[in-house]
Amino acid sequence: MDDHSIQKIALETATNLVAAEHSQPFGFGVDVYKVLDKIFMMTMTYQGEKIVTLKCSPQDAEMLRDIYPSIRPGYHMNKKHWITIYPGKEITKELVTDLVIASYELVIRKLPKHQKKALEAQK
Repeated sequence: MDDHSIQKIALETATNLVAAEHSQPFGFGVDVYKVLDKIFMMTMTYQGEKIVTLKCSPQDAEMLRDIYPSIRPGYHMNKKHWITIYPGKEITKELVTDLVIASYELVIRKLPKHQKKALEAQK
């Protein structure tokens, strides 16, 4: 899958999630997606490739990097808790969608109870 498709799918998925907010706190060209002020996704261009960086559990991150050559440790993030998806023929629309949703859900699971309840009310 080419780089435009990876980001397009990731952006479409993220914008449809409850309470997902877009900003550019690191400047133009770095799109950040948060839920209740917690980052779950970033997109940018790195060395000419459009990439997507997502939160991931350490065990899933290791497994995904072993299976997919285009999934690497998170660019400019904690390498244990973040992955970056680069363009690659083994990357599918379903995989990108699933990883964005998993990242969002991982962030929500770590929210305090009152914030989880506020999110539930928005659904």
